Formats: sequence, structure tokens, C-alpha cells
Amino acid sequence: MRALFTFMGGPGHLEPLLPIALAARGAGHAVAVAGRPSVLCAADALALDTFATAADRKRPPVRTALLPVDLEREARDLRDGFALHLAREHAPPVRELCETWAPDVLVCDEVDFGSLIAAERLGIPHASVVVLATGSLVRQANLGEALDTVRSENGLPPDPGLEMLRRYLVLSPAPPSFRDPAFEDPPTLHAFRAGPAAPTVEATDPPTVYFTLGTEFVLESGDLLERALAGLGDLPAQVVATVGSELDPAALGSPPPNVRVERYVPQSEILPRASVVLCHGGSGSVLGALAHGLPLVLLPMGADQPQNAQRCAELGVGLALDVVDVTPEDVRSAVSDALSEPRYRAAAERVRDELAALPGPEHAVALVERLAAERRPILA
Repeated sequence: MRALFTFMGGPGHLEPLLPIALAARGAGHAVAVAGRPSVLCAADALALDTFATAADRKRPPVRTALLPVDLEREARDLRDGFALHLAREHAPPVRELCETWAPDVLVCDEVDFGSLIAAERLGIPHASVVVLATGSLVRQANLGEALDTVRSENGLPPDPGLEMLRRYLVLSPAPPSFRDPAFEDPPTLHAFRAGPAAPTVEATDPPTVYFTLGTEFVLESGDLLERALAGLGDLPAQVVATVGSELDPAALGSPPPNVRVERYVPQSEILPRASVVLCHGGSGSVLGALAHGLPLVLLPMGADQPQNAQRCAELGVGLALDVVDVTPEDVRSAVSDALSEPRYRAAAERVRDELAALPGPEHAVALVERLAAERRPILA
């Protein structure tokens, strides 16, 4: 089997694809990954074949003001950004790559709409991988008109039922309980565990708090980092905070004595010894914490973060704060509650156990193999 994996976005759009790509290569299949050059370095580091099919969007590493959460703005950005402009940009180069590399199947992140359109135009069976864990943001964004515009430009008819999003196979690395029950899952959705079951957490004494605002929003967070770090500095805990490659930790001044600020620390290093995760609510960060049974305190700013924060609150695995008005005292109080109230940890451990019981990435590969061979929907 020749499997082409594509994405259109930042690291959070590539990372969910990599466990499947690695498992497919381990099973003896030919694998390639295509997307933005600056993000492809993660696939290059794993010795996967890569192709640059999208332009990097360079932005100066300048911190900007924090905007209030606006769900309509986020839905509009998904529709006009990913479903229109980025889909229009990505469909032609992916189509050209498919014509030369000749994949038997295409696997893309769920908002790489251009790749879905290219694959459909060429008659290549295609699977999508969930990157927006609750499933609600895609449903709320009214994508039809934008997608039909790009479909028409690529010689495809309108798709009023948005069948292109779920036609053959949808792979979800999220536990089923995390999906928003207000929206029915597609019949082709299959849940899997992205990696090995997480090791038992060995909490430190004093407890360790892991704090991150992810890779995409840290420069758009205003003074949220400083407010959060001031609150964490008053806790009887050791804090590991990461700020990403675009922000110099020195720009934050001298951290409190109990706080260590780094550009990057692998989650695999910090989560097995953490007690609480304070984060922005991105799907990768949330699922990483829950895979270890860790309660969360969430500072949602945009994208899928508000929906993830709401679902975490509904499941009882954590609590969310208003990023515009939150004070250092609010952060300290919320993290203290997450550390001291056993109900948060108990709820997070229930989700951890649910995730651990799912089949691993080899199961996702077996489904992709079926799709390549049978070329028909793989129903749950």
C-alpha cells in the first residue's frame, strides 16, 4: 500500500497523523507526508519521506493583544480560512503530487479540505484524522458554500450534505466520551489510541504543574503568560512552563523561584510526573493530559479551545477561566482546587481508562488498508 498523509496547518494538524504514518511504515507500506515546510521537520526527524505542498506563513515573533473569546469569529475563520482560502491553495499541489507519487489512499487532517477535494477529483479513497477533538467546531462553521466554491473550481459538483468530510473513513484519537453529544458522529468514525497506554503517573512532592499555551496562540495571548506565572509563583508546587520557539523566555522577566520556563519540553517527559495541567485547551494538550489521567485548568483563547474547555467542564475533568479577566489569584485558586479536589483527578482517570482501552495506531492502519483494498466506506 502507498499511503500519502497530508495536512494544512501547524503542528497540531500534523501530529495526529504521525502515529498512523509510523505504524503504516512499520507494517511495510510506502508512506509520505505533505504539508508546510516549517512543520514537516517533525516528519523529517522521523525519517519519513516528505513533500512541501503548502507555503509557510511567516509572521514576526511579536506579541499581540489578547482578544476576547468569540465563537462566531472562530467559526468564520475555519470557514473562510481553511474551507475556502487554504483549501483553494492546497488542492492543486496535492493533486499534482498524487498524480506523480500515485498513492493508493490519502489520509489527511480533518480540516485539510483541499486534500479531500484533490483525492475525490482523482478517485482516490481518502480518510481524515480528527484534530478538533469534540467534533463541534466543524459542525458549527457552515462550511458548505465555501467548500462548494472550491469543489467547483476543481471540477466537482456541489456537496450539500458535506459527504466529503466523512465519505470513507474518519479516524479519531479522542475517547468517544469527549465527542460533543449534541452532534451525531459520522457512521465511518472509528476511535483509536494514538500511542501506547500512558505510564502510571508518578507525582512529585511538591506536586508538579505543567503550564503551556501551545504553539499557535502564545504570541496572541497578551499578558496572559505573566498573569498566570504570577499566580503559579504563589503555589506550593514546582512549575514547568513552556512558551514555544517564537518567544524568548527572557522576555517574561525573572520567573518566581518555583517556576522553570523553557521554550519546549517533551510532553512525554513532563506529563508522567505532573499533577495538574494548566493550558490553553488545544486538542493535543488536552488529550495528552487526559491520557495520563491529569486534571486540567483551561485558558481558552480561540480555535477549538472553547469547545474543548466546555467539554472538560461537562466531564468534570477540569475547569475553565476567562482569559481576558483572569487574575493571578484566579489562576492560583483554580490550580489549587484541581490539586486538592479528588473529583477532578477521578474524572480524568475515567477518561484515561477509556482511552487506554482503545486499540492503538495499528488498528487505524488496518482500517486504512481495508479502505485502500475495498475502496468503499468503512462503517463503525
